[in-house]
Amino acid sequence: MTNRILDLSESPGHVSVWQGLFCLERKGADKITIPFDEIIAIVGSHRQLTFTQAFFARLAQSGGVFVSCDEKSRPVALMLPLEGHYLQTEQFMLQAQVPLPVKKRLWQEVVQAKILAQANTLLELHGEDYGLAAMAARVRSGDSENMEGQAARRYWHHLFQDEPDFRRDRDAEGKNALLNFGYTVLRAVTARAICGAGLHPSMGINHHNRYNTFVLADDLMEPFRPIIDKATACFQPEQEGMPVLDQKAKRCLYEALYASVSFNGEQRSLFDALTRICASLVQVYRGNRRNILLPD
Repeated sequence: MTNRILDLSESPGHVSVWQGLFCLERKGADKITIPFDEIIAIVGSHRQLTFTQAFFARLAQSGGVFVSCDEKSRPVALMLPLEGHYLQTEQFMLQAQVPLPVKKRLWQEVVQAKILAQANTLLELHGEDYGLAAMAARVRSGDSENMEGQAARRYWHHLFQDEPDFRRDRDAEGKNALLNFGYTVLRAVTARAICGAGLHPSMGINHHNRYNTFVLADDLMEPFRPIIDKATACFQPEQEGMPVLDQKAKRCLYEALYASVSFNGEQRSLFDALTRICASLVQVYRGNRRNILLPD
């Protein structure tokens, strides 16, 4: 199995490199070894995990990313490979010189794809898109009329019909905690694809924040957020009431990220789709194509 996401949260353990392989050792359990090339991301959240320096270096060399979580399993740090492509420096320069009209056109395409994905999610869950598909058609260059925000207000109002007063809040618990966790893992694998294409995740096409080093990842993951939204909406917690970010909830979110997406007329894994999107963005920056590839 390739493109594994490993969640290390259930028990203490020691992570190292053994004969060139990822190695997890836990008291009273057999040693677990996995080829590093099969790992796309590792999420470490148990408070008694230990890691060797060799592990981090080998993970980065293979292109994997590491997500560190706090005591409440909330992601707080992301480690990415420093080098990702043999033409990296050249492509950094191209990326820094992209004209504003090109960025605005790209952002228009991303926002349209995001709203259409939201419309499709509502259609699948509730049999109606509540006008979102029509809103996607009205997105202009640079989303000058903020159709993304207008669509979001309508989308969140209808998505969780068991919680009609839901408000998106990064610091809240319940469904918000599930969304936050899922988005962070999605952001990590998006950033991995960006680095693999020789681009820098801190130079975005729309998001800009001097304290955010992953703005391009935040841009390109937008059309895929509804994957996490749908998984959260469909999740059935063990007990009635507010869902908790436990092992069952995490498993649900991970499984959603392994589902195939419709991309360029074909069914592709999310990880493959992200790789192709980033490669197409490089071609746009090089002037070899006009539009970025996005999910259907």
